Amino acid sequence: MAVIAVEDFEREAPVAPPGGAGGRLRRHMGSLLFLVPAAIWLLAIVVYPVVATVRYSLFNETATKYVGLNNYKSIFSTNSILLTFRNNVIWVLVFPFFVTFIGLTLAVLSERIRWSTAFKTIIFMPVVFSLTASALVWRTIFDTDPHVGVVNALIMTVHDWFSPPGAYPVDTSAGQTVASLASTGLRPGPHGTLLSTSTVSPGRTIELGMIGITPATLTALNAQRAAAPSPTPGAVTGLVWRDFSPSHPGAKGKVFPDEVGLPKIRLALVRATGGTAATTSTAANGQFTFSHVGAGAYRVQIQSSNFTAAFTGVFWLGTKSLTPTGQLSQTEQALLSVPLVDVAMIIAYLWVWAGFAMVVIGAGLAALNREVLEAARIDGATEWQTFRRVTVPMLMPVLIVVFVTMIINVLKIFDIIINMPPGSSQGDANTLALAMYNFGFGNGVHTGLASALAVILFVLVVPAMLWNLKKIKG
Repeated sequence: MAVIAVEDFEREAPVAPPGGAGGRLRRHMGSLLFLVPAAIWLLAIVVYPVVATVRYSLFNETATKYVGLNNYKSIFSTNSILLTFRNNVIWVLVFPFFVTFIGLTLAVLSERIRWSTAFKTIIFMPVVFSLTASALVWRTIFDTDPHVGVVNALIMTVHDWFSPPGAYPVDTSAGQTVASLASTGLRPGPHGTLLSTSTVSPGRTIELGMIGITPATLTALNAQRAAAPSPTPGAVTGLVWRDFSPSHPGAKGKVFPDEVGLPKIRLALVRATGGTAATTSTAANGQFTFSHVGAGAYRVQIQSSNFTAAFTGVFWLGTKSLTPTGQLSQTEQALLSVPLVDVAMIIAYLWVWAGFAMVVIGAGLAALNREVLEAARIDGATEWQTFRRVTVPMLMPVLIVVFVTMIINVLKIFDIIINMPPGSSQGDANTLALAMYNFGFGNGVHTGLASALAVILFVLVVPAMLWNLKKIKG
């Protein structure tokens, strides 16, 4: 029989703290005293604002009269506020997916290039900029003027390859038409052309007058004084000039010394029976010559390409819809359309956050078990099969964290929305966070509506936040 010593029994037996529960409280009093300031601060900046916001959402605009759920009813019955929900839905459905996909792609690429450090630095750099600065930069990039906005400059380059602008573009915004440019000896022709009213034969000359040409256009083309053409045997010669004389404002059909020719006009010599016999362009003084012309009657045609307007840019930050709406009501069209400004802002936001997604996913890639990847390759899996069936499933927890983090981010998106779109597009680009700010601090304070929007935004964000915390802990 084992003998238990009294000393061992006293050592192993639990010793009750002196004073019971009161003793435990006294032992933790020091820790509690250190936690009190933090607890008070937490109550002041988190708990109290949440409670006060919920309370104000049940009161009127001045927070003086209880109105129950009327503010929430107003939110879900006001078209301008419903548009904010539409925009948030677009952001939530589009942005997290694309930023996660781009981050994954960049993270994989950064593992396969020598200068990966410089690559990661460049991609991550936009994260350190303020969103206000990023919004202003991208507002310039998407500027409508092709001479300012990079995007429209690229589009203009491609556009001009296939459809070069004419030297005399028609300003349709001012009501100008090709027919309004015709003066002496010209009439509207087919397909936006101008055609001579009379025929001409080889060895004869023809004079064609035009109006509506601005002095700025003539200066840019270095137009010279108009000179009457001389007949040339076997050729059709002529003159295209600006049929307006400052010294003889009412006179038409005669070339005066103070009138100028129209250079770089593209012309075609058209047979009376149809078909083009020759083409040419006017000189700086407006003269032109069709050489080696066969016998017959011809008309001179001013080509429609002379009047092709230059590319003026796409209003990327506008409200033009990308989605065809068909026979829908005005409210349905507004809710189902996708404005260009949303697309532009999503591109700008991808530029900002792609680096963050790349770094987080890259850290997950670095932590993967390389033996598993090597085993897949040894078993004959291709790089794509290894990536799709091994790498991505092993990275799924990290991808979900990034995805949910971006959902939280775009649910409360604010800075880029208030700074990037112009005032004319601000309403169509509005989101819940910006609407809450506008109602709370904009023209005419609406405390109740702003608080109700804040509560709704809080309710939407909390589940995603809790899911993210669970995944991070797991």
